[in-house]
Formats: sequence, C-alpha cells, structure tokens
Amino acid sequence: MSEPDIFAPYDRLIEIDILGTKHMVPENNSLLRCFQFLSMEAISYGDFCWNGECLNCQVWLRNGDKEKAVIACRTTVQENMSIVRVADDVDLTEI
Repeated sequence: MSEPDIFAPYDRLIEIDILGTKHMVPENNSLLRCFQFLSMEAISYGDFCWNGECLNCQVWLRNGDKEKAVIACRTTVQENMSIVRVADDVDLTEI
C-alpha cells in the first residue's frame, strides 16, 4: 500500500460503521489510526496522546443492545464494528 508508515501493515480494507455510515478502513490498525486513515488532517492535528493516557479518543461501540466505551488508540479495528458515539475531540466531520 502507498499509505504513510504510520499505519500497521495491512492487506485489505474492512468495513466498519461509524455513526450510521459504512467506511472502509485498514485491518490490523487501531481505531484511532483508522479514523486518521479517513480524515488525515483532522485526526493528525487532534489533541490525542496516542498511548491511552487520555480519554480524548474515547468511542462507544454497539455491544448487542448496549454500548461499550473503549479508547480508540488502544482498540484494534474489527470487521463490522459499529461505533455509535465518539468523544468531542474526535473530529469526523470530514469523512
């Protein structure tokens, strides 16, 4: 792939749902890197520690009929993940 070296190696893109819209993102990467893949500038310049020490990248995943809060920088993307809420610092307006 011709992507920057910031992404973990991947062979394919997988589909996830972000706030009701389907997106293709690289497998084997953290959710935060996937957000960066979709919106390079907004996420690159966001206020994130990238190592789990803050909660600025917190998102909520659909877990059956409930929601589960996770930190996007520490959560590996899974095919068909459904992200139902994001922290205010996660700017996904450009995706």
